Amino acid sequence: MDIRENAAYIKGLADGYELDKNSKEGKIISSMLSLLSDMAEKIDELEGECAELREYIEEIDEDLGLLEDDFYLDEEEEFDEEFESDFDDDFESDDSGYDELVCPSCGEVICVDESLELSEVTCPACGEKLGDIELCDGNCSSCEGCEE
Repeated sequence: MDIRENAAYIKGLADGYELDKNSKEGKIISSMLSLLSDMAEKIDELEGECAELREYIEEIDEDLGLLEDDFYLDEEEEFDEEFESDFDDDFESDDSGYDELVCPSCGEVICVDESLELSEVTCPACGEKLGDIELCDGNCSSCEGCEE
């Protein structure tokens, strides 16, 4: 017996006992039975909505699983050589025309056009001038293990 049927059963019992709805106790019990019926109806609606949301979440979870399978590789999986060569052809990072710099004041990473004078560039995050930052091509002797 679900909650709605149980509320109807209790209301039927009260009607069967010919509860005097004009007495103090009868008014209270009648109001409580009405409230019980309303609550049972609302709970029934919420259970239905919850079931719909549960189904919707399961569909989203399945879709997300498919996307994860398509876009994330397991550790055992390797790049497909054809994909890797397509990726290299589409994205040439060495010829971008931009240098990545780190602002000495705030640590923000800034992309700067190679043609600009660095002494005139200001950091968009903190507003400080970048000054005389030396660019490193990775082949200098002054910074060991340089990756820039």
